Amino acid sequence: MVDIADRIALPEAISELDDVRPGSPFMRPVEFVAAALVALIIGVLLLGVTSRYVFSLPVIWIDEVASISFLWLAMLGSAIAIDRNEHLRLTLFVGMMPERLRGFANTFALLVIAAFLLAMVYPAIDYSIEESFVTSAALNIPNSWRVSAIATGIILMTLLALRHAVRTSTVRDLVLATALILAIAAAFWLLTPTFKGLGYGNILIFLLGVVALCLVAGVPIAFCFGMGTLCFLAFSTSVPMIVMVGRMDEGMSSIILLSVPIFVLLGCVLDATGMGKAIVDFLASMLGHVRAGMSYVLLGSLFLVSGISGSKVSDMATVAPALFPEMKRRGYQPKELIALLATGAAMADTVPPSIVLIVLGSVAGVSIAGLFNSGFAIAMVLLLALAVLARWKARNEDMHGVRRVSLAVIGKTALIAGPALVLPFIIRGAVGGGVATATEVSTIAVLYALIIGMILYGGISRWKFYAMFVETAALSGAILMILGTALAMAWALTQTGFARDLANFMIGLPGGWLSFMAVTIVVFMILGCVLEGLPAIVLMAPLMFPIAKNLGINDVHYSMVVVTAMNIGLMTPPIGIGFYIACKIGNVSPDEAMGAVWPYLIALLAGLVIIAVVPGISTWVL
Repeated sequence: MVDIADRIALPEAISELDDVRPGSPFMRPVEFVAAALVALIIGVLLLGVTSRYVFSLPVIWIDEVASISFLWLAMLGSAIAIDRNEHLRLTLFVGMMPERLRGFANTFALLVIAAFLLAMVYPAIDYSIEESFVTSAALNIPNSWRVSAIATGIILMTLLALRHAVRTSTVRDLVLATALILAIAAAFWLLTPTFKGLGYGNILIFLLGVVALCLVAGVPIAFCFGMGTLCFLAFSTSVPMIVMVGRMDEGMSSIILLSVPIFVLLGCVLDATGMGKAIVDFLASMLGHVRAGMSYVLLGSLFLVSGISGSKVSDMATVAPALFPEMKRRGYQPKELIALLATGAAMADTVPPSIVLIVLGSVAGVSIAGLFNSGFAIAMVLLLALAVLARWKARNEDMHGVRRVSLAVIGKTALIAGPALVLPFIIRGAVGGGVATATEVSTIAVLYALIIGMILYGGISRWKFYAMFVETAALSGAILMILGTALAMAWALTQTGFARDLANFMIGLPGGWLSFMAVTIVVFMILGCVLEGLPAIVLMAPLMFPIAKNLGINDVHYSMVVVTAMNIGLMTPPIGIGFYIACKIGNVSPDEAMGAVWPYLIALLAGLVIIAVVPGISTWVL
């Protein structure tokens, strides 16, 4: 389950639904340790919640144990993601290449990963040594116990990347890719004196040019950001690389982000127990007999299921198989189903507990409770826009043989779905009402889902439990690695003074805050197409949110515009990653579905414009 960091497999333009391949045998101990860390984090957080709310006795060392475990989980999980090829990458351009060139591009991508990691090994070790002089407040142990996870993870990922390169590449591709990387590095080194006098030109060369080259070659996005930032700092500044390690540590270590792996696990539980399908069945019994009713069921299911899993992909994979057969029988074209599925998932991304909202709150310093409260209202506006369009498109729907379901059947499905239905409202109510933090609520939600899911919806075997924990570690590692390198890149941008000059330019735009909103929508739609949610947010939030604040725009209102614009971009062909994921789930050719998605995207864009120009929609619930 991923929000912001959906996996992309190599053979497809974009895919995240391939079966998880077993990792390498020698990674089994690492997987076991990572799974144990997931269990430890959940156990420790549950202990803290119980101690605080039941016994009114806070345990002061809880946060430090969780923080240490979290960083180790992030780095080991990132290594597992390397081993399983689960890091987010854009392979649209690689997929267009001839087969011979594609093999070279894959080799080049692996060696770029290895080159970046090799360059970071010594700074990471040096950072661990420096942090050994810092002692934690509660446990009274050196901070190197925590940050040594970065060096360990980097070394492990380096070995894995090199191993994959050697095993999957020809000698010719290895030699040519290595020579190309060395030639580029040598050219940059020789031009260092020139770069140091270019000013903002270095942003174009390194933070745009190098990153774009890596993206086209299929390098995972986390390492695109990492390589761009590394080259920028190494060849155009005198900043030591240990500073970049520190920024990566900061990006991965926020205590708010502890809820990310727990909500990832919650999505796995949702899939394993069938709680999402119970919600779909209940809505189908209520609305399936009316014209466009199945469209309403699909949209409503995405809305509610998203409130449990926090993941677009988990949402779509849960809803599509349950509804598509009946919708096809009623005359829906497969391309229309994909269009509705993709845009419905984009609509649902503001529904708590969206991981995108949690990360945005962490990066931009926006209240998580405020985001959760506002997210429901924003999703309702977008849901209404899509529902109106769906009703118009269903005017010729074949209703022959469709009958209203009896009250007895509705009651039965409601009884089955009830425990699952209350979960999103528990999450939203607890966080939005200030009763508990997102991290505390996520642990309670996982415990609730496990107990209810196993009792009412079917058991989970111990091996399934273990697989879920390993999958949680891998997906969390992939997400957090992006956050670390993206924050380092955002920091590098701010140090150039670019953020200050960008702010001055934006503030001076004619039209004031409305012009700034229009620019925001365009920027995040474009970034959403290319980078997906989390990278775009972590990269741009430190630049854009201070400008919005200077223009008097409410943080929560601006957050809703940013997330919605990004999600529209995510589903916009021909590049939008989420669009291809929806096509993969529905087993429909992207070329076939591309024309059908545009009316739904326009409906979402109309909803976004209303959200942008009417701040009260976002803020009335605060």
